[in-house]
Amino acid sequence: MPVVIDKDLCIECEECVNICPFGSLELGPSGLECSDTCTLCGICLDVCPSEALTLPDVPEEEIDLKDYKDVWIYGEQKRGSLHPVVLELIGVGRELARKRNCRLGVVSIGNRLDQVLATLKHYDVDDIFLIQHQQLKDYNSEIYANLLTDLIREKKPEIILSGATLRGRSLIPRVAVKVRTGLTADCTELDVDENTGNLLQTRPAFGGNIMATIECPNRRPQMATVRPRVMKTASPLPSPHKNQVVQNIDPLLSSLRSETEILDTVDSLKETEDLTEAGIIVAGGRGVGAPKGFRLLERFAKVIGGVIGASRAAVDAGWVPYSRQVGQTGRTVHPDIYFACGISGAVQHLVGMQSSKIIVAINKDKDAPIFNYADYGIVADMFEVIPELIKYAERRVKR
Repeated sequence: MPVVIDKDLCIECEECVNICPFGSLELGPSGLECSDTCTLCGICLDVCPSEALTLPDVPEEEIDLKDYKDVWIYGEQKRGSLHPVVLELIGVGRELARKRNCRLGVVSIGNRLDQVLATLKHYDVDDIFLIQHQQLKDYNSEIYANLLTDLIREKKPEIILSGATLRGRSLIPRVAVKVRTGLTADCTELDVDENTGNLLQTRPAFGGNIMATIECPNRRPQMATVRPRVMKTASPLPSPHKNQVVQNIDPLLSSLRSETEILDTVDSLKETEDLTEAGIIVAGGRGVGAPKGFRLLERFAKVIGGVIGASRAAVDAGWVPYSRQVGQTGRTVHPDIYFACGISGAVQHLVGMQSSKIIVAINKDKDAPIFNYADYGIVADMFEVIPELIKYAERRVKR
């Protein structure tokens, strides 16, 4: 469906013709024309000096909810290796599929996905959809969204889950817009309503003061993202799955077009990877008071073989970089031990660390919410406690 052209307003400046990434606009003998190759990306509207271009009104599409079935997981991969969050989603996805009495599928997009397939063979997944093409070697959110949308329109899944990763955050909202459905981000719990069959999507709301359960009763698919390390990782099967249905999907050439050219891909900073993979994290919050307080925590972390984390308050104050932030707007971590120093325990922070195996809280405020989640709590000034812990740890190391 092409953009709408008001020829009375059009001054035939050709600004839109020059900027259209798909060559859909052309100035001919009868004036400006737009072909059916138009994707309604809206770029031409931004450059039109006379506001002669508008997007067409798209009528609300009526859908039959009964046409939609099965639970899908977006199988995010990098260089042929599945992101760990996919295995976490397989666990919750299998439970949702059981309650809906339907199949569980994983959709992966990329170039060479042999390793992805080999990994999924060891998990309880019914269907595997592989979209492979050399042009998909580098992640491109526009192209990936086109391909996932094509498959959704063809197969009509009822539920789609994705990790709330950097790629997931850029891809899944695009897909939700394309298929005109709702999306709930950063869910901490997923379930099915026994009466309606709707997906119950629970996440923090209103600044984390309440937990809201969101439904999408009138549109399909129901889409939700989950932050890494929030859900429990699915257990592998004792032997490879013998009844999986593997479908290799040929991408539409028209869906491989993009206005963006990927020049190079640079790996993320190692310090960010260290935070999400660390076994011990020493995190500081507003109570640390200043950058010098974090230097004390860094000494402690170094002695015990840990890394530094922080609450949003500490990051916003400029005491530590964003790559250290733990919480709803930062990283989700799952260390063996998490030291929360001078952190009150806001819901947004708890979402990112509450699955730690052991939580040790150090805070002067005995009523701080963090103590409700801590395995061990120390009501004291961290500037008195941490030096003693450093001395103790150093003595243990010398032994």
